[in-house]
Amino acid sequence: METDELEATIEAEIRDAEATVSLPRAHHDRNHQDAHFAAVVVSPAFEGETLVEQHQMVYDAVGDEMTDSVHALEIETYTPEEYAEREHDE
Repeated sequence: METDELEATIEAEIRDAEATVSLPRAHHDRNHQDAHFAAVVVSPAFEGETLVEQHQMVYDAVGDEMTDSVHALEIETYTPEEYAEREHDE
């Protein structure tokens, strides 16, 4: 799976999500098998949800790809307000 495919998968399943996926650590083959992906996901759907619930929403969005194409997924989740604050603080 490519990063843009994973972004599209997450964005299709989580309301108004904006996902940015990178490959901070990938196995050395060209198919990215055993790839360790990192996703930053921003969505108003996360409002009022615990961090665990937010991460579960992302795992649910990725679905079967977690066992087929994605070896590991590091997740950061934010509401739009939290993400704007984060950007302002940096």
